[in-house]
Amino acid sequence: LVESQLFGHRRGAFTGADRDQPGLIRAAHGGTLFLDEVGDLPLDVQPKLLRFLELGEISPLGEPHAIRVDARIVAATNADLERMVQEGRFREDLFYRLNIVPLSIPPLRERRDEIPGLVHHFVGRAAVEFSKGSLPVSDEAMQHLVLYRWPGNIRQLNNEIRRIVALAEPGQAVTPEALSPEIRRATPAVQASNNTLTVPLGAKLTAAVAGVEREMIRAALREHRGRIDHTAKALGIS
Repeated sequence: LVESQLFGHRRGAFTGADRDQPGLIRAAHGGTLFLDEVGDLPLDVQPKLLRFLELGEISPLGEPHAIRVDARIVAATNADLERMVQEGRFREDLFYRLNIVPLSIPPLRERRDEIPGLVHHFVGRAAVEFSKGSLPVSDEAMQHLVLYRWPGNIRQLNNEIRRIVALAEPGQAVTPEALSPEIRRATPAVQASNNTLTVPLGAKLTAAVAGVEREMIRAALREHRGRIDHTAKALGIS
């Protein structure tokens, strides 16, 4: 089925093939084809994808001649392909053929400064979809959303926001009570008040240190009105 979806087939090529199927690669001729989770591609199909990437040709099932296709390929995966190559689960030649312009995107938990913007974007989009008007997000709810680790990354965040908005009353503020239980359990390792930082002794060291750095930088930025050079000098960092 994967081979048929990618490379297509002719009518009668196998049982149930009652009509011609051009395939996704041929349909992308002259454009761009995005292959998500390319690490899940079966080993027996990988050489055929490699042939297309190297020669620009595909051989649909039941087609006697190869067909030339001009398409740009963008592939993505959340798997460690280099490790899969070492384990023999992904072809080394295909890995290097795909790895021409690699773009490594860190997980959402390493880009927490982007979460508020994403939350407001997803809330606005879902509010339009479900006709809920304007739904403000409380500071307490945003704090939980920022602190949560998001193992499912952007998709999980989007799904969580869509669920919250779907269940909300029109114009209702998003509060911590609307969040999933596991997200509500995400609590800050550092609390700041009156120029004092409080760190629970039971907190993980790495998270606590990161929290202290974040709060000190935020406070210094406020004091120096967002001037990066003055803030860095005050903190003694580059």
